[in-house]
Amino acid sequence: MKFYDKGFIFKYKEYTQVQIFNAGTAILDMKIYEDKVCRSTFKCQDLKTFNKENLASSYPDNFLKELFDRNEKEVSFKDKENGVFIKIIRD
Repeated sequence: MKFYDKGFIFKYKEYTQVQIFNAGTAILDMKIYEDKVCRSTFKCQDLKTFNKENLASSYPDNFLKELFDRNEKEVSFKDKENGVFIKIIRD
């Protein structure tokens, strides 16, 4: 997955929702729960499977949720070995 556009991060009690838009069209709508990730383009996956297919199987199950739940203005994660780069800048 590669996205370089604007989006929103919504934090709810039961999940964190990430929406990314390009030219006003949603290109990613993902809900991250404690035990699964659901995207509008496919059915929900458990965290281990999601990490294996989209990030790296060595990542902890809660990696993605913890990354998006940080309250810092800028969050950056780079893993050259697995080709993963995630940068979140909050306005």
